Amino acid sequence: MTGRFGPLAAFAVGCALITTTAARADDIKLPTTMAFTAYDTGTAGFNIAVAVGKMMKDKHGTDVRVLPAGNDVARLAPLRNGRAQLAWMGSGTYFAQEGVFEFGAKEWGPQPLQITLSVVDCNGSSLGVAADIGVKEVKDLRGKRVGFVVGSPALNQNALGIMAYGGLTKDDVKIVEFASYGAMWKGLVNNDVDAAFGTTITGPAREAESSPRGLIWPPMPHADKAAWERVKKVAPFFNPAMSSCGAAHQPGKPIELSNYPYPIATVYATQSADQVYSITKAMIVDYDAYKDNAPGATGLAVKTQTMKWVVPFHPGAVKALKEAGQWTAEDQTHNDGLIKRQEVLAAAWKQYAAAAPSGDQEFRDGWMTARAAALKRANLPNGFEQ
Repeated sequence: MTGRFGPLAAFAVGCALITTTAARADDIKLPTTMAFTAYDTGTAGFNIAVAVGKMMKDKHGTDVRVLPAGNDVARLAPLRNGRAQLAWMGSGTYFAQEGVFEFGAKEWGPQPLQITLSVVDCNGSSLGVAADIGVKEVKDLRGKRVGFVVGSPALNQNALGIMAYGGLTKDDVKIVEFASYGAMWKGLVNNDVDAAFGTTITGPAREAESSPRGLIWPPMPHADKAAWERVKKVAPFFNPAMSSCGAAHQPGKPIELSNYPYPIATVYATQSADQVYSITKAMIVDYDAYKDNAPGATGLAVKTQTMKWVVPFHPGAVKALKEAGQWTAEDQTHNDGLIKRQEVLAAAWKQYAAAAPSGDQEFRDGWMTARAAALKRANLPNGFEQ
């Protein structure tokens, strides 16, 4: 598998030879040009990427192009091929690491992705529910209509993770499929569906809140450990979060919900440690230059980083975090465990792909079986039990 990233490694070495611009700190050395990938134009991920890019231009003389892409494969392909230095991702970072959904295809497989910094702000991410159907708790969604988006397994897995809090599976609700995220939320407003996954600060949630149906976020009390264990089995990337901003929130009354970092400044393990260090260091030391330039950008503060998530930090980022006093021995132990998981997945993929069936669906099904077996042998959680 590592051979696949040869061009990327060569690119990283090449970047180290590009004329660099003297930075505010002598140890920050960035290429004269870089490319980031991000979600579509106008999204939080795109806007934050632009804000960080502007900082790098203003402070370090580096021209940054932000390339919008509509799905996780499109965001990662330029990074894998060495045409971009950073991908601003969401939960797709985890799915790519695990080699599931679209990353279970022959041309992908488990990806050795790593983190630099990520955003966690005041919002939550959960199932927004129409206020007119009497749902008060997640378990009350039994028999209700839950939105899924065709071709977006990440969104659908997110919904399953929230449903698991209430002890529900896909079979306990009525799945209604939509062509897009926006169409799903429009369906909630139009009474075509009762619940839709999203972040509390997404624009469609505001529209739903102001519609005749109204909107609520059924709470996910953090003290219910058994419920959270169910969530983690289906969507390990979710963490308990106090949501205090967004649609259907009252000032001073935060809601116990879930959340995960978004966007996540993602790189490959094969990328130059020096370059990743410089990118991360720049975002840390020049935080004040961009934090107010895009909604959510304040969530990149080094002191608010999610240190023990489900994807490891890159060694270059670890160096920058250590210098900022934000890295502990426990963080290192956790990170080492995640890198071991990536090694287990890479070995399982290499063995499976060598003698896998030729049909696309048979290939994916066989891989998921081989993947589960490899993780079980290594005494590691599967993460996809629904």
